[in-house]
This record gives sequence, structure tokens and C-alpha cells, in this order.
Amino acid sequence: MTSGPPPAPQRRPPLVSPLVLATADASSPDAANAMVADDEDRRLLLVELRVRAGDDPESVRERFIELFDRVFRSGDRPPRPVPIGRHYMRCALTPDQVIRLVQGGAKSADAKAALRALEIIYHVWPDLVVDAHLDRSLTTIKADAASRTYSCGGAGVVWGILDSGIDRNHPHFAEYNTLAGDSVKHLHRDFTLPATPGPPPDPLRDLVGHGTHVAGIVAGCSPSDARRLRIASNEPTVEGFPRWSGRTLPKGTSLSGVAPQAHLVSLKVLDDNAKTVSSVVIEALDYVRTINGQGRSLQIHGVNLSLGCGWLPEEYGAGQSPLCKELDLLVGTGVVAVVSAGNSGAAGTTKLVSSDVYGQLSTITDPGNSATAITVGSVHRYRPHTYGVTFTSSKGPTLDGRLKPDLVAPGERITSAATGAFATGVPPLTAERGERQNLARYVEHSGTSMAAAHVSGMIAAFLSAREEFIGQPQLVKQLLMDTASDLGRHQFFQGAGLIDLMRALSST
Repeated sequence: MTSGPPPAPQRRPPLVSPLVLATADASSPDAANAMVADDEDRRLLLVELRVRAGDDPESVRERFIELFDRVFRSGDRPPRPVPIGRHYMRCALTPDQVIRLVQGGAKSADAKAALRALEIIYHVWPDLVVDAHLDRSLTTIKADAASRTYSCGGAGVVWGILDSGIDRNHPHFAEYNTLAGDSVKHLHRDFTLPATPGPPPDPLRDLVGHGTHVAGIVAGCSPSDARRLRIASNEPTVEGFPRWSGRTLPKGTSLSGVAPQAHLVSLKVLDDNAKTVSSVVIEALDYVRTINGQGRSLQIHGVNLSLGCGWLPEEYGAGQSPLCKELDLLVGTGVVAVVSAGNSGAAGTTKLVSSDVYGQLSTITDPGNSATAITVGSVHRYRPHTYGVTFTSSKGPTLDGRLKPDLVAPGERITSAATGAFATGVPPLTAERGERQNLARYVEHSGTSMAAAHVSGMIAAFLSAREEFIGQPQLVKQLLMDTASDLGRHQFFQGAGLIDLMRALSST
């Protein structure tokens, strides 16, 4: 028997991501790493620490700080590193400072100094920019029928909303004490940058409106007094131009979240411009793991991430970015993670093909590439079998060949709570002279953000009726995929199909 040539050694990726060392004008707008405002050459980055089995992460962090202080003890000293989760440090460095750090502070190539740095630093990643991505739609996913049959209103279930904040003053969240219940009132946090001295920012304030709209799809309900309602629909004119118009609800109906009685935790990661960086999202995910006792005592049962960022295939494999890996760790502790697929399905955001080609595949944004997350695409709010998957909804597969999205849900023209920029400039939502100011405002918006919120609400409703599935996110994901309705579209568009709460409950 003859043996072939020895296998080639596995090629390790470079210690420093090429994007970290690239000049600002060499980075594509969709994947550019965030720049620190006070220095155009200094950028945010994530240093992944080398934490081996048996290592104490705190001890490794202390060794990194010692290395950092030694390297930058003189000259232009960069800002202090910030711990992010158990395995990362957020730094703001110039490309030259990055090189000095990984060389252990040596002015020229010094093998011993570099080896000391390598004992602490595993990889230096770019801290990528992350962007923000119900009445009739409840019937589409059979949430109304399930609620009547199984009394699955979401009571006892807590869901984290990683978004632009949630407006505590919106009447939609008053009926069931959605944000102020004893189980959640102490859990809200703001993780946005920059961290400033003084009182902490308010996670229950939302100038953007995206987080409040998403939260209103998951839980809460409109007030019973119809005189307080202001609902805006985008109805085209005779000529086909978009136009906001007011509408009213049929008598005896309301605007309800999918799981109206669930409680929500605002984990504010998007700033007032609806932007953030991946390290901020990682910090919020680590917070959930921490308050859940690493899975020993779940206070937050699931999280919704209606946000995403572009990623570069040359940097890491699909689903292997720091953001995806942290999400996988969270799911491993028993927390359901629902992520929007992205809204890049109509045109390219990568360099694979020309951006003027419509209907691209493999446009899922991170952290939607995570293997354990439930990644959600968008369909029509009440005619999904007719119109299929929304043309802008990001398509699979992942670039390593896995099926994504996992499921689809209503995401077109979804009516939910309006505040901040989502309510500004919408005439039907403007209070008339003499009217009370605390009106319950609602507005239509579209996107996979709204689709993901439907899935989060559906799972919260499901868990309130099937408590044995709490802490079993992979079983929940498989059950939803097994009971989804096939829309007759390709799996790279619809995944397993349209969520069906009634079927999921009746099958267990």
C-alpha cells in the first residue's frame, strides 16, 4: 500500500484582519469599520483574547491590559481598552498602533516580544458597523386562532429587544405592564456608544422609532379607547404616488402584538442615528448570558435582533464572525435567538456580482449567518401564497452552503407602535389642537425587521402554552421549521416556509 503526500498544514488566518490595517478610503461603505470621531486614523476594533481551556478569562484580560500599558506607556496613548464579553477587548487604535501591539511593543521585529503578545492575542477583528434592518398579519400566522384555542398570550415569557430602545410612554405597552412588570423593570440597559460620564442613557427612550415598532409587534396591545388611536397607512394616490392616510379599526378589534402579555426588556444597542458596531451588540448578548446565570436561571427567554451588518468572506467563514459566535454561545445557554435576514435581496451588497443584478442569492447579513439563530425572511402580510417572498428580503444559502433563511413571516406594511422618527412627518399622526398629547400612534413599516418580530412574538406565545420547551432553543427552532407552511418557493428564498403558530401548538 502506498501513501500519498502528507496533508498540507491547515492555514491559519492572519493575526490581524487586513481590513483593520486598510486605509479608510480602501474600505467598502457596507463593510467599513467604525472610525472614532476625534481621530480620523483611529478606528474601533475587537481584540479576541487567547483563552485556552482552563484559563480564567479575567486573568487573560489583566495580562492584555498589562501588555497594552507596556506597549503604549509613552507617546500618543490611545483610549483605554473596554472588556466586551468574556473573550474580547474593544480598542481604538491606528493601524500603526495595531502593529505595535501585536509585536509586543518592539520597535522592530522581535520574535520574543511578538511571542509574548501571541500568548494573549488570538486575532484582531474590525468592529463592523451594524444597521437597523399587526392586525391582519396575525391571521396569516394563525396567532389569533391559536390564542382563542390555547390561551397563549405570552404570559410569563420575557423577550429581549436589541434595538434602538423602546418608548416607555407609548400606550401600547400600558395594558399588560409590558416594560414595567416586576420581572423586567430592573433589566433594561443602554449599551450605545459613546459611554459618557454622568447618569446612564435611558434604554426606554427611542428617538429612532425602530425598536418601538419592532417591540409592538412582539407584545403589548392598543388601548381600548378608540378616541386615543391614530393609525397611518401608506395608501397610493390615483396616480400611484405614495400618500399617508389615516384609518380606523373595525368596532371591537384592536392592534395587538403576537404575544400581547409577554414582557419585554429593552437592550438599546442602536444609537439615535440607528447605527452601532458589532462590539456593542456582543456586549448586550453577554449581558443576557450573565443575568441568566449562563443558563442556570433564565430571566430572559429569547432575544430579537432586527439588525445586521455586511461581512467579508475573505475575513472569516460564514457564521464564524465574532458576532455569530457570541450568538451561538447565547443559544447554547438556553436562549432563543431570532434574527432578521436583511433587506439586501434585491441588489448585491458583496463583490460577488455586479450590484445592478437583481434578486441575488447569498445576501444574508450577520448575525443571520449564525448556525443556531432563527433567521427570518419577509413575506406579504396577508397574501403570502400569492405574492411569495418579498423581493428585498435577503436570500440564502450561506456562503459555506447552509440553508438560510430558516423561516419567513409577514414583513410588508406591518402596522405597529409609532414614536420618534417613525412618527415624525406623518400627517395622520399629528395631534389636533386641543387633543391630548398621549395618543396611541401606529404606522406601517416594512422589512425583515418586522418579520423577525413576528417570529419572536410567536415563540413567546408558544412558550407560554408549552413551558417544557423553555430553555430548549434548538428544539423550538426545529419544531417551527417542521410545522411551517410551504409557500412553493425555493428554500433559499422561503427556508422551511411560513410560520404557523396553530400547527406548532397542535403538534405538541
